[in-house]
Amino acid sequence: MSKEFRPWKIDEVQLLPPSVQDYVPQDHVSRLIVSLVKESLDLSAILGSYRSGLGQPPFDPRMMTALLLHGYASGIYSSRRIARATVERADFMMIVAGDAPDFRTISEFRRRHLKALADLFVQVLKLAEKAGLVKLGHVALDGTKIKANASKHKAMSYDRMKKREAELAAEVDRWLKAAEAADAQEDKLYGDKRGDEMPDWVADKQKRLEKIREAKAALEAEAKAAAEVERKARAEAEERRVAEGGKKSGKTPTKTEPDGKAQRNFTDPESRILKTKDGYIQGYNAQAAVDGAHQIIVAQTLTSSSSDQAQLAPLLDGIRANLGTNPDEVSANAGYCSDANLRTIKRRRIEGYIATGRQKHGTKSATAEKPSRAGSLIARMSTKLKRAGYRSRYRLRKQIVEPVFGQIKQARGFRQFLLRGIEKVSAEWALICTAHNLVKLARAA
Repeated sequence: MSKEFRPWKIDEVQLLPPSVQDYVPQDHVSRLIVSLVKESLDLSAILGSYRSGLGQPPFDPRMMTALLLHGYASGIYSSRRIARATVERADFMMIVAGDAPDFRTISEFRRRHLKALADLFVQVLKLAEKAGLVKLGHVALDGTKIKANASKHKAMSYDRMKKREAELAAEVDRWLKAAEAADAQEDKLYGDKRGDEMPDWVADKQKRLEKIREAKAALEAEAKAAAEVERKARAEAEERRVAEGGKKSGKTPTKTEPDGKAQRNFTDPESRILKTKDGYIQGYNAQAAVDGAHQIIVAQTLTSSSSDQAQLAPLLDGIRANLGTNPDEVSANAGYCSDANLRTIKRRRIEGYIATGRQKHGTKSATAEKPSRAGSLIARMSTKLKRAGYRSRYRLRKQIVEPVFGQIKQARGFRQFLLRGIEKVSAEWALICTAHNLVKLARAA
């Protein structure tokens, strides 16, 4: 006796056409996003930019916003992939209501309203707070390196720039001299042409030379600005030392030339070579402050520096600006440890748990600690963490913030920025964090 199967009704015509919403579960994240965009989010900054009545009516900005947010929440970031999803996936088809925009429209909408879309981070965060997902009891800080939309092989060091600039300049100069010597044979060689057209290979070298000179000048300007900042900081420290009765230190360094190994990328000049556990990448350092209650990102920043140290205060400022108050506790790894940062935490009356060195698994104390004098804030923090051992609140850091980066990079596959330039990349990171919070909000609803 043969096994009976359910009938496969692939060719059966339905009497009434179904609604695409019927194929999307009621608790799906796409439904929450549509609901928030229609009823809760203030999109006046986007809607207000459409004034002219001329031309073809544009797609509804609310629909386009919901489409982009759902794309980021689903791990789909490319405008082409989002456009394809609007004709292949029921959740995306539900958002566009069967009227799918093409990828150019999606890309242009994101480009045009990038800042306004990034500003939705605070609105979504406040909705999460109203839903009881943000407690600010314990907040963990951390950074993750993410690839830029540029190859590290398109970067060149300052020393290499100087050498290559001389080589290219000499090569172009040799060609110009050869062309000048051949003037007498112009008519014979070039016919009706003028005879002074620059060959493609020379034009390319000339363009390369101009790019190298621009990058070299930018590195020199950065080095000069950094030297001026350092000079002022040393002068202020010198004044304090003298006022306290101390002796004058040695001469202030006057070097303003960039370090020979300083690099600049020709594709995205604002990105930097950053060291990661898997090697070096051309990228940015994305920062997040994550609330311990439900792993909601309560503040985010982005920098091109590989160091996390300067990002502690901006993250704390962001928490206060976004939610109007400081967290009760803050934890962070050794990358954030400095006297200045520990003073900042103390001044703001936040209970801090900042590692003073790298911890080995299975040990109670940190190794390779930052050198500190007895009685200093770093020494006291080290004693505080050692005394508590495994019961230290510092242990919460790994289980709060590191899973968030795992969800962003692994679960939603965000491993490289699409945009270029720190301003656009910062807005893109804000969109990624907004999407993360939306997913958390949907799961708690």
